[in-house]
Amino acid sequence: MSKKKDKKEKITYIDDGRTIADMSGVTSGHEWTKQGTTSSVKDILRTYWAATKMMFKPTLVAVGFLLTIFGIAALIFLLAK
Repeated sequence: MSKKKDKKEKITYIDDGRTIADMSGVTSGHEWTKQGTTSSVKDILRTYWAATKMMFKPTLVAVGFLLTIFGIAALIFLLAK
């Protein structure tokens, strides 16, 4: 039961030394971003505040952690005098 496998064509990449590729010939596939939104300002603000409320506690935890680390480092340097 041997199956013949089709060999894939080997792709050769050529480095021309440029750091930025020429993307002028690429057409955008995101035409919907140019059309704008049909959402109302009220819906947009409701979404913004929902996301802000959702991230408030994690932000407080991260800031608390950073303040704790800063406080410990300050104590170490103050006691090292």
